Amino acid sequence: MDRPTDREMDGPAVEGEMTSQPDGQKEPPRPPSPPFPPRAPSPPPPLSPGSILGVPLSPGPSEQGARQLLLDEWGTSGAELNLPEGLSWKLLYVRRPLYRNLLRSPNPEGINIYEPPPPCGPARPLETLGNFSGWQISTEKLLPNFSWTVKQQCVDLLAEGLWEELLDDEQPAITVMDWFEDSRLDVCVYELHVWLLAADRRTVLRQYHAAPRPSPRDPGGRWCQVSHVFKHYGPGVRFIHFLHKAKNRLGSDGFRRTRVTDSSVSLQLRN
Repeated sequence: MDRPTDREMDGPAVEGEMTSQPDGQKEPPRPPSPPFPPRAPSPPPPLSPGSILGVPLSPGPSEQGARQLLLDEWGTSGAELNLPEGLSWKLLYVRRPLYRNLLRSPNPEGINIYEPPPPCGPARPLETLGNFSGWQISTEKLLPNFSWTVKQQCVDLLAEGLWEELLDDEQPAITVMDWFEDSRLDVCVYELHVWLLAADRRTVLRQYHAAPRPSPRDPGGRWCQVSHVFKHYGPGVRFIHFLHKAKNRLGSDGFRRTRVTDSSVSLQLRN
């Protein structure tokens, strides 16, 4: 079983402390969390309705038909929603702001988590290995032969079709999920950092940080899931800043990196 060192908190993050285990041994201190998110990348423009649905647009259902179709998907929780002026059920049906992945290119390398990660190959710029549109990519150098590949993107919730009253009054659950390879390149090969931001894209309303450490007793090379659900986060959330890190190593066996795939951010109505 994975032993994640993770935490959710309001406001600025603090350093982790040494934790005691039942057998009296000390677990290594948690890696420090960024006190504030890095400058959030500019959110990409909203996807076109055709891109969201994956099919060409058609006249579609009537207003009442769109409402019924969405309530069938959302359950009874959506029946009491009051739509603001200018928003219709037909538009919601096209935009699908709930129960869909709001991240762009969630699987940029086309890797299947039901199969072992493929060989890394020689070191190449990450952007040449797939479709990374929507991601801001950077590298953090570590000594002596390690580095982090950092990928991040910022989700504009209003631009994706949600509205202020829904976010502030209903506060739908925000689910973040990711899969990383247990590459065994180091004790910790992956980190996840998520910030819920106010309209200024700098004020942190809630945050979550995880640095899972898979058990060495489990077979290496497997896929490990990381997930978290934000609930009751309070009013004012307008952006979600998603950032993950994957560790690389340059050694005698060549360049190796930790793969990450199937990243997701989605909102669900709470029953």
